[in-house]
Amino acid sequence: MITINNREELIALRAGGKILSRILKQLAAEVKPGVSTAMLENLANQLIAKAGGRPSFKNYEVANGRFFPNALCASINNEIVHGLSVPGRVLKKGDIIGLDLGMEYPVSETEARKFSARNRQSVLGGFYTDMAITMPVGKINKKIKKLLAVTRRALDIAIKEAKPNGTLNQLGMAVQNFVEREGFSVVRDLVGHGVGHQVHEDPEVFNYEFVSYGIRDTVLKPGMVIAIEPMVNIGKSDTKSGSDGFSIITADGSLSAHFEHTVAITEKGNIIITE
Repeated sequence: MITINNREELIALRAGGKILSRILKQLAAEVKPGVSTAMLENLANQLIAKAGGRPSFKNYEVANGRFFPNALCASINNEIVHGLSVPGRVLKKGDIIGLDLGMEYPVSETEARKFSARNRQSVLGGFYTDMAITMPVGKINKKIKKLLAVTRRALDIAIKEAKPNGTLNQLGMAVQNFVEREGFSVVRDLVGHGVGHQVHEDPEVFNYEFVSYGIRDTVLKPGMVIAIEPMVNIGKSDTKSGSDGFSIITADGSLSAHFEHTVAITEKGNIIITE
């Protein structure tokens, strides 16, 4: 079932999204050769707690009683998403790293008093936002720079399509057409999602044209909140599971980039919640 958020809920989501954006920028500022992903994980936990939130990925059940162990997804090079930040890995010059972070906010009583909205699907009553960026570790070559730029632009294009009475198939088609024109491939095994009252909600947000595959389209309506997250590979779109049991990596070993914003559909267009 797709959730339609009211004005008070969107206000709470926007407040949390602003904080999440600020935290991710602080994490990004620490990325450089020699930095450990464990340090980034510790900092993410500290900053979220200080803000009165809770990391939404940590201890999230992924499948069959398995729980994701980290607050921060740190995906390096050919890792598309869900890379583990702990045990720590040291970043090297020429790497690229995807930083993907989700937060429930507010969860402290002090912060909760600021809002009239409460999420009854959460014991803590907070609302969920989700955001990701991919960035270089030191200098990278032109091909990798283009990968990052194209993926970031694909997110902008998708957000432009996220408007009332638009459809998710239109959004996915716009991403696919742009990425493939630029010579890269869109990951098809992973999708964006609804977000807000839960970490993952309906609908699935595809990054490619999907109606021709017999998948039902969704019309976007005011009050819907979606996490739009194009994932783009330099090589082929195929994926496989990483050896750590959590990460998803490119099947051909090529580099991958990932950008994400939480976006609310409104009567007048949209609001980037995590901006």
